[in-house]
Amino acid sequence: MKTKKLAVAPTAVLGVMQGLRASARQERPVVVAGPPGLVSLLAADLRRGGVDSMVREQGPLEGASLLITVLAGEPTADDERLLRDATRARLQVIAVVPGTREAPAHVPYVLDENLVRVESGTSFPIEAIARRVARVLGESATPLAARLPVLREAVCDELIRKFSRQNGIVGVIVFIPGADLPIMTVNQIRLVLRIADTYGFEIDRERLPEVLAVIGSAFGFRALARKTIGLVPLVGWAVKGAFGYTGTRAIGEAAVRYFEQRAPVAKIAGDRVRFPA
Repeated sequence: MKTKKLAVAPTAVLGVMQGLRASARQERPVVVAGPPGLVSLLAADLRRGGVDSMVREQGPLEGASLLITVLAGEPTADDERLLRDATRARLQVIAVVPGTREAPAHVPYVLDENLVRVESGTSFPIEAIARRVARVLGESATPLAARLPVLREAVCDELIRKFSRQNGIVGVIVFIPGADLPIMTVNQIRLVLRIADTYGFEIDRERLPEVLAVIGSAFGFRALARKTIGLVPLVGWAVKGAFGYTGTRAIGEAAVRYFEQRAPVAKIAGDRVRFPA
């Protein structure tokens, strides 16, 4: 089968790869702080199947990716001091608070949307915490998810949501025929490479065509979108945006299944497995 040529400059693809390779080497752990017993439980949940050193209990904040603070009630003076220090260090902060009426409705230095509530008598809502980690860190969450597998699903979901939305918008606002293709293609390449990084893979130039073959499945969506625009010009831009969103989401979901089946069983912090393992 003849490989379709991508409508994007090779230098743009290599730039994406180099930037991602640099970020993948970063070892920026999560700091979990709060009552020692609760911190130990949450840290154990986050470390499950992953690299222990990527979760620091009670600090320090230096070199961390974010702070997750566990509060048993209203924040103490020490809690507020830690939260202030994290804010000054420009760290993202997530607060895990009780799901009771007595629990604080607001926590200083923490956005309300970054409060995760725990119902009494239940374990930590790891899925909800993982979703919030994925949302606040964005693309920079992929090296962390490679080392902490409990974060992978949430991080991949967030990547797919972000890039699908971007390509949907590109499809609507780019009016010059064909001008959207390079932008969408680079976004799709970035999405697939980020998902690969989430599963601990590093893809080099020799394996890039194999990744692009996965991405190539989007061209059918775009060709159909262009044809639809010609037939229905009044609603064409909306249709084009919908295809940009749907095609990118399909690529992301396919990439997750592809790399999940090939994911390395164990990794050492800082290492990457050359694709394929």
